[in-house]
Amino acid sequence: MFARRSAIVSTLYLVAGSCLLVSADAIVTQLGSARDRQDLAALDGKIAELRDRASSQAASADAQYHAALAYSYAAEVAMELHDKKRSAGYAETGLDYVRKAVSVNGGNPEFHRLFGQMCGQVIPANPLFGALKYGQCARDEISRAIELDSRFALAYVSQGVGNYYLPESMGGGPSLALQNFDKAISIDPKLAEAYLWKGIALKKQNRNAEARQAFQQALAIDPNRLWAKQELDKTPAH
Repeated sequence: MFARRSAIVSTLYLVAGSCLLVSADAIVTQLGSARDRQDLAALDGKIAELRDRASSQAASADAQYHAALAYSYAAEVAMELHDKKRSAGYAETGLDYVRKAVSVNGGNPEFHRLFGQMCGQVIPANPLFGALKYGQCARDEISRAIELDSRFALAYVSQGVGNYYLPESMGGGPSLALQNFDKAISIDPKLAEAYLWKGIALKKQNRNAEARQAFQQALAIDPNRLWAKQELDKTPAH
């Protein structure tokens, strides 16, 4: 009888663990889908939900991470919609959550990557002041993510985005960013984000034909990414 009860309890724990895993995956999927659609209203709704969850689960690194990810995606969409101030506001608010995630679990490279990315997302609204205040955080946290996992392709994308927005006079610029995006692609040739940002950097250099190819590759992998479609439509063939 005891053995049977133990087996039932063990099964329930396994099912509960599986449900939690599915729930976490579902959160990330929902956030990514809203980001792809540039749906700030949906992201604001998820921010409210995940912020409450993070408050009630202060010891959960994942709860803090998901709240931060929602803010980061909202910052991303606001930037795509040319609202730099709003983008910076989302990122700065979300930094509190990603800091908590890192403090709970400092060995997770994704937490450090997101921390660095969100520091970088504040910079475009005020490049000089932002770089002085958040540039070191962006560099250090993404470098830490790469130290923890040198094959972490998305970390190189985040590094490239930071370099793209960092003025050339401060050691950034599109040429350096392209090296990061190409590194990410060499690790994961199916990473749509790397091709999208490669296209953005190439377009900045007026390499329009190459930029269009990069956007097309991004859309072949993730056809729902509205920003990639918009950038492709706006990029001349030559």
